[in-house]
Amino acid sequence: MKMRCLLFAAVVFLAACSKDGVLRPGAEATKRLQEALIAAKPGAVIELGEGKFDIDRPLSLSVAKVRLKGAGIDKTVLSFAGQKSGSAGLLVTAGDFIIEDLTIQDTKGDALKINGAENVTIRRIKTEWTGGPKETNGAYGIYPVQCTNVLIEDSVAIGASDAGIYVGQSKNIIVRRNRAEFNVAGIEIENSTAADVYENVATKNTGGLLVFNLPALPVQGGSFTRLYNNQIFENNTPNFAPKGNIVANVPTGTGIMVLATHDIEIFKNKIHNNQSANISILSYLTTGNPIKDAKFDPFVEKIYIHDNDIAGGGNLPAGRVAKLGDVLGNPVPSIIYDGVVKPKLESARICIQNNGDATFVNYDAGGGFKKASKDLKAHGCSLPSLAAVSIPAS
Repeated sequence: MKMRCLLFAAVVFLAACSKDGVLRPGAEATKRLQEALIAAKPGAVIELGEGKFDIDRPLSLSVAKVRLKGAGIDKTVLSFAGQKSGSAGLLVTAGDFIIEDLTIQDTKGDALKINGAENVTIRRIKTEWTGGPKETNGAYGIYPVQCTNVLIEDSVAIGASDAGIYVGQSKNIIVRRNRAEFNVAGIEIENSTAADVYENVATKNTGGLLVFNLPALPVQGGSFTRLYNNQIFENNTPNFAPKGNIVANVPTGTGIMVLATHDIEIFKNKIHNNQSANISILSYLTTGNPIKDAKFDPFVEKIYIHDNDIAGGGNLPAGRVAKLGDVLGNPVPSIIYDGVVKPKLESARICIQNNGDATFVNYDAGGGFKKASKDLKAHGCSLPSLAAVSIPAS
């Protein structure tokens, strides 16, 4: 009988030898699901039925070409509320992986982490901490890192104490039609190259959409990201990140933040009512954090912001933005730029066009704020549009 179960798993799924091959909630759910993940063969479809699976320790998958499928968001729920050991939810270290149609709740640490994989599809997944925004919530909801060809679509992330949807140190990325709310960072693209982020909703986070490069990480030089057709509004939840975390410095009320990266295009977004600033463009030097990585480029360059609908916000600045009140004014302009330019460059090529009545300030952080200017003429340039990202089966 045991051998028959294992053979069945290679074709469709195998838990407890149920007649239809679907694993359902019940006793020893953790054991049965982990056994299925271990025994899966390439090409397997592991199917989970409706209901709440009480999972008490981390799950892991290291077999390539596996599809993990539930009955739908909020229909199939992996609940880690009673987690007795470890902190992670599901850790995947294999490529050609598809996960769809389920919810992961209340992990002690990261909900869904995918590490070092190629060809990753995350579709109709929800990660959530049900107790509301708390410092003790797990850091990341949906969390692919050092991956290639990543598609995240039609998913939901709620309550992460770092980032709800985070793609780090990866390349060839599409993040589309997702919703992120009540996270510190709603959606974050970090140290990654070639990302298209579009048709998402980011609201009620501390910061809506962040594009960062950070020092001292194995993969450097993230660039070529397009942010378009997103709705980024009312990201005014007080920052609840643990102290020492880089996003603990994100001011409450941040719409979009671009930090220490280059070749970024931001267009056709609706960016409204973010209380610190709708768009912030910053060199890493402005954060005041030490840089111990000699290879790290802390500057922003070639940022093109055009044809956005930007309104409201700037009326209740927090953190670093509030401290610059005398320079920025009140309300804070919709687009704020620290004005720090890489040595030997005449301009960082920050181009801003056709954003309606959106206001602007270059607050000259590198020059001690002496030449702060709200004149957009110096930035009335354009840059070539970035190429669309293409990944297999997207």
